[in-house]
Parts: sequence; C-alpha cells; structure tokens
Amino acid sequence: MTKQEIIYEIKDYFYITLGLLLYTFGFTVFLLPYEIVTGGVAGLGAIIFYTSDFPVQYTFFIVNAVLIVAALKILGLKFLMKTIYATFMLTLFLEIAQDMATAQNGSFYKLLGEGNDFMSLVIGCMLTGTALAIVFLNNGSTGGTDIVAAVVNKFHNISIGKALIMVDLCIIGSCLFIDKFGAIDIRCKKVIFGLCTMVIECLMLDYVMYWQRQSVQFLIFSKKYQEIAFNIARYTDHTMTILDGHGYWTGKPTKVICLLAKKSESLKIFRLIKQIDPNAFVSQSSVIGVYGEGFDEMKVKIKTTDKNINKQNTPNIQNT
Repeated sequence: MTKQEIIYEIKDYFYITLGLLLYTFGFTVFLLPYEIVTGGVAGLGAIIFYTSDFPVQYTFFIVNAVLIVAALKILGLKFLMKTIYATFMLTLFLEIAQDMATAQNGSFYKLLGEGNDFMSLVIGCMLTGTALAIVFLNNGSTGGTDIVAAVVNKFHNISIGKALIMVDLCIIGSCLFIDKFGAIDIRCKKVIFGLCTMVIECLMLDYVMYWQRQSVQFLIFSKKYQEIAFNIARYTDHTMTILDGHGYWTGKPTKVICLLAKKSESLKIFRLIKQIDPNAFVSQSSVIGVYGEGFDEMKVKIKTTDKNINKQNTPNIQNT
C-alpha cells in the first residue's frame, strides 16, 4: 500500500467515525427518549428495547454479525473491514451515549421536553440521515440494512435511499402487531411516525450523497480554446470534446469546448478558464446523470431478448 493510499484510508476511518458519532447523537438524544420507531437494525433493536428492555446495541451487534458473514463474498473484505469497524464502534458509542442520556430514575432525558415528539423525530432523522451519508461517502457502512442496501446498489441502478425504504417498511410495519405498544391507535401512530422517520432519513441520505456526486456540463466559447482545453486536461484529468460552431450574427466559425465534470470541480474549472481568457463565454448546466469512464457505472442488465434484437437489427456489412 502506497503512502497516498494509507492517507486515504486514514481519512475514510476518520470521517466514518465522525458519521458514527453524529448517528449516535441523533438516535440516542432525539429518537430513543420519545420511543420513536425507525427503520434499520437500530430500529429493530429499538422495538425490542421498548418491548423487553433488551439493550439496542446488543441487538445491533448480533444482527450485524450475521449479515456481515453472509455478505462477505458479495461486497468483499475491504468494504466489510470498515463495516466491522463501524459495527464495533457504533455498539460502543450507543452504550456510552445511553448511559450518559439516562436519568437517575432510569428514563431518558427529553431534550425538547414533553409533547415534542414530531419535532424530535425531524431533527433526529436529519442527523441520522446525514450521518449515514457521511459513512457511505467514505466507503463504509453502519451495517444492518445498510449492507442489504449496498448489495442492491452494487448490482442495480437503485439509490441507496430507495433500497433502504423497501427494507425498512417491513420493520416499521411490525409495530401494528405488537400488543405491548398499547391500543391500536397508539400502534398506528408509531407506524405513521416510523414512516416519517424513514422518508426524512432517506431523503437526507440521498440529498447529501448525490449533492457530492452531482455532475455538470460546461460549454466554453473562446478563441483561446486550445489553451483552455490543455490546462483543464492537465489540472483536472478530464478529457473534452471540441465542437464546431457557427456564429449567427458574425457568420464566422468558432470552436466550443464540451466538458462534463463533477460539481465540486466547478470552481477550479472557472479559475482555469478565467486565467487564460477572462472574456470567455461559459455555460454551466446540471445534468441528471453521467455514466461511463470516470463517472458512474451503468448498473443495468441486458436481457436475452435485447441481445437477440440487436443481432437481428445489425446489418451485415461486407467490403465490396
């Protein structure tokens, strides 16, 4: 492993730990005290805790251990090493945080006071959703249903947030069948609150993740297009396409640089353009998705029928 790779690994573990701390804070301070049901293994652990007082962190650890062993072949040891680290650390953080958040009478402190269940839900899920995104962006996972979502996302073009929604529906819906939660109206309330937690958390996760990955398209009009293209290629490792244009009023031919890049690189690209030609005409627009070399992978499967159609429609071209 090179020095640069070691630095990247240390950076990943640092941000994963930061994400775990944020998740622990949001879950323990805003969700557990108000007995709010969430999705994921943490939500499953919370349901068991509310009904039997069995510690959340132990349920979290046991279920993750089983899922990690099952997913080892699919996701690989490198991905799961960080998941194992996250599982142990989150188990430890949850235990410490619950001790700190518990009053002398054994109940949790309610930071927002009585009757603010929904506001606590919103704040807590915004924190936990952001925390999950931080962990995923740094090649890690908090385990549990995140492992299931990562497996789905690996083979299909389905966002992690949507994959989590499908798994979490089953966990939250189970509240309807637990008598210990009380009357049917209370159980329905818990399911509704659980659905709200699921939506807010997944929206935050997708927003933070895809805000970082968002791509943009540049159209650059300049007489110094060769210098601009050379410097962009040199300092960003991006390739470009030079298009032929024609001025409507001037009638003169012109060259247009077409460039696709990550949104986070926009400022650097603008600086490179301005250093060479401050009067360049530049158009920047957001794109829904960019797939191919250097960007996202096309996670779709080609059906057998599609292959047969392509073979039938391919003309038989022979040299004459």
